[in-house]
Amino acid sequence: MEIIVCIKQVPESTEVKINPQTKTLVRESVKGIINPFDMYAIEEALRLKEKLGGKVTALSMGPPQAEESLREAISLGVDEAILLSDKSFAGADTLATAYTLAQAIKRISQFDLIICGKQTMDGDTAQVGPSLAEKLGIPHVAYVRKINEVKTDSIILEQMVEEGYRRIKMSLPGLITVVKEINEPRLPSLRGKMRAKSVEILIWGVNDFNIEKEKVGLEGSPTQVIKIFAPQRRKKGEILQGDIDSQVEQLVNKLKESRVI
Repeated sequence: MEIIVCIKQVPESTEVKINPQTKTLVRESVKGIINPFDMYAIEEALRLKEKLGGKVTALSMGPPQAEESLREAISLGVDEAILLSDKSFAGADTLATAYTLAQAIKRISQFDLIICGKQTMDGDTAQVGPSLAEKLGIPHVAYVRKINEVKTDSIILEQMVEEGYRRIKMSLPGLITVVKEINEPRLPSLRGKMRAKSVEILIWGVNDFNIEKEKVGLEGSPTQVIKIFAPQRRKKGEILQGDIDSQVEQLVNKLKESRVI
């Protein structure tokens, strides 16, 4: 089974700098880690490979230091890693990111399943996975908590919903995004760590695969960040006294005074 797992390097700390011109994160000087949800995607890909055979390719888009996260994925058992890194890709929103990943996957060409984490901790949109599937023209299921059965041309999944789960049969090739309930990520082995130090990470730039340059990076991003700010911390509080009806009445009056309602 040919599996592609999409991962992203995200800042390890919440104390990050913002480029005042582009309103995007300055990633070059910040220590990065693999996006936590992507660790579950890697683990599920490895479990499928161990059960069914095949190959797992990790694909990421980011600055040069994102290679560190791909080497970590190699240490866990991923067979091959590709980094999409070019200044033209910087500042991409979810649409531009999905387009760039899709074009890279078209160059890879051969795959049965793409696995993504449900969302990234630095964006929390959960849009890239489904958008990527749409651009590739393949079926997709989000919030997968369990893979029940895999056949040559289909896969049976459990999708997490508000009050439980539903079982879905999806044709292959396809894409899934996974939640943390799906597995428990492994730790790297010593052999994996040794291999990760020497393995070649393929790096593709803007001229290495077929893309329309106006659709990538900041230029290709219809979403524009106007302002970024930290919420004000307010320590002042008030405890309402009296019975429930009295407290409700006091609360309503205070909300009206504040023009909240």
